Amino acid sequence: MSKRSLWLLLGGLLIAAATGAVAQTTSSFPGGWLEKDAAGVRARYSTAQILSFVPSLRGTFTFPAPYNTRGVRITDASDCAGGADCVNYVGYSYWRNTNAHQNSNDMLIFIGLATNRGGAGPMLFKLNKTTDTITKVGPLFAAGSKFVNYTGEGWYFSANASRPNTLYMYDGPKMLRYDVVNRTFETVFDITAQFGSDRHIWQMHSSNDDLVHTATLRVASTGEFLGCLAYLESTKTFRWYPKIGVYDECNLDKSGRWTISLEDIGVPNDLAMRIFDNQTGQETRISGPNGTLGHLDTGYGYAIGADNHNALPNASILWAFNPSIVQGPVVQYNVNWNVAAVNHISHPNSKPGVPASQQHACGSDASTNYSVQNEITCFRIDGTTNQLIVAPVMTDPNASGGCCDFYAKQPKGNLDITGRYFIWTTNLGGNRMDAFLVKVPSQLLVTGSDTTPPAAPVNLRFQ
Repeated sequence: MSKRSLWLLLGGLLIAAATGAVAQTTSSFPGGWLEKDAAGVRARYSTAQILSFVPSLRGTFTFPAPYNTRGVRITDASDCAGGADCVNYVGYSYWRNTNAHQNSNDMLIFIGLATNRGGAGPMLFKLNKTTDTITKVGPLFAAGSKFVNYTGEGWYFSANASRPNTLYMYDGPKMLRYDVVNRTFETVFDITAQFGSDRHIWQMHSSNDDLVHTATLRVASTGEFLGCLAYLESTKTFRWYPKIGVYDECNLDKSGRWTISLEDIGVPNDLAMRIFDNQTGQETRISGPNGTLGHLDTGYGYAIGADNHNALPNASILWAFNPSIVQGPVVQYNVNWNVAAVNHISHPNSKPGVPASQQHACGSDASTNYSVQNEITCFRIDGTTNQLIVAPVMTDPNASGGCCDFYAKQPKGNLDITGRYFIWTTNLGGNRMDAFLVKVPSQLLVTGSDTTPPAAPVNLRFQ
């Protein structure tokens, strides 16, 4: 070892000793492998095989070869009265169930436990990133709160490192910030004065700096969708983008400048993309059907999503918005049309000013073809053809676990702010749904992955 290397090593050890930090090296994110898009599929595990490596109680485990990745079971039968099937699916791939934990050795997680199926309502968990220890902290809300009966779908943690305890929620016409540690509320906006009574918001999104927010506006009494609104918090003003067709949903890029509304405007077999510049209100309309996006997530000035009319099977493509709105390359595709590996794309780990070659997204799905091993798959967003295989999803859509329907049983998992942890829900081929994390070995896909969490723990007063 050279003198320089020795001094760097000693310096790192002294810093760790002074701060109490324990570095998470590459070995802390083991397993996984790279293969080319459409390289093939693997046979799905049987329920018996799954139960041979997944622990029955919350805690850590290793996925078997060839995966060899590190998993964490978050929920177990003790979380539901009588071991019932009470765990709600994680909200969706673009709503973050994990907090902005960049400045802490602890990561906060929320999971909905349905009160009408033996659960205690939305629940807070904590992961120690050094030891991988998972702790059940307790209910998010005090007994008697109306939010105890909410599923938690559509809620998400702030991406802002200065707001690590902030959870975004909706309450009729109001967007709320909820401090999950101090249990205090703050109203971000109330649409009543601007849009009148009998109006609620739905499916919110926020920029990573917490300064711009979007939501679907709907009629409270009928549920009718009216269009998409954007709230500019710095000026406390709204921009309003009313629907022109059959409205589906809207999303917001991580910078807060671009709103993407998906609507059926009469083009056969297509949802048009209406892309709005929140600075000017100007609209760019992409009516397809070729190239328009289905399931999508956003980054800083771009979106990634499914192009259902692409010649490549189940292809996902990139759209860039700045300096001009242009279609980019295919970023992932599958071996055939019967496999949609990254059906629900997740990219909450997007970073500003970082090249596409150093950015990655992940996706998940559960197919009705029981012979196919559905997996958590990650990919760079630069059009190269390497994909990272992380872990099996372990879901059988034909099993009873997962409450309600096929959609509820799909994983729809989401990445954390660092892109190193992926959370999803699965029925393990059995009669109940549970929540899991996997540590994503993203260093195999992109370099420069942050592997050293700061030391300061989160002080949770109601553990």
